[in-house]
Amino acid sequence: MKKSKTLGLAVLVLFLTTGGYSQNATQSIDLSTVQNDQAWYSYNLEATYNEEEQFVQVQGGDGHAILWLNDFSFENGTIEADIRGKNIPGKSFVGIAFHGVDQQQYDAVYFRPFNFAGSRQQFSVQYISYPDKNWSYLRENFPGKYESRLTSVPDPVDTWFHVTIEVNHPSVKVYVNNDAKPSLEFEQLRSERKVGFIGLWVDNGSTGDFKNIVVKSK
Repeated sequence: MKKSKTLGLAVLVLFLTTGGYSQNATQSIDLSTVQNDQAWYSYNLEATYNEEEQFVQVQGGDGHAILWLNDFSFENGTIEADIRGKNIPGKSFVGIAFHGVDQQQYDAVYFRPFNFAGSRQQFSVQYISYPDKNWSYLRENFPGKYESRLTSVPDPVDTWFHVTIEVNHPSVKVYVNNDAKPSLEFEQLRSERKVGFIGLWVDNGSTGDFKNIVVKSK
């Protein structure tokens, strides 16, 4: 039987802090600490750690949900993770939040695995900047600029895929499965928000799996 730890629902307002982790180093994030509220803050979700396979499963509530890594202030560098969603149309939105101030102010890159193959591949990977620059606003006002298809499609589409988010504010490049060419490239929409928390992100009641998270700050 697989062992697990569960983190309950919480609504927490976060303030930008430093400490805990070194800010100019390569850090492999210890996901086994998700039950420790000194290490993680959760908003609108439940998180379970699978000890056997060493990944965190995040189950979101209605709307967006974030599991923030506490005491980790990220500015520029790379965020790498293995992510797994589901091939269920409109029901799987999984990604990474960064430069977070609280649960309503952050940037994020997320994926729609149900669009990786088929007729809607151009909506596979998405950038957003909360509180007011959500996917619908960006699609309506900047069609094709902040979302894209993947350079190469995972097979099957609901398997683990590797993500590298390269941040050099305001420039961001998003690579999938170590492709040489980014699947999405853009400039961040907030000139004033250059540093903040990192979190695991899901939306619309999605379930997302995350493992092998490595942050390289510079």
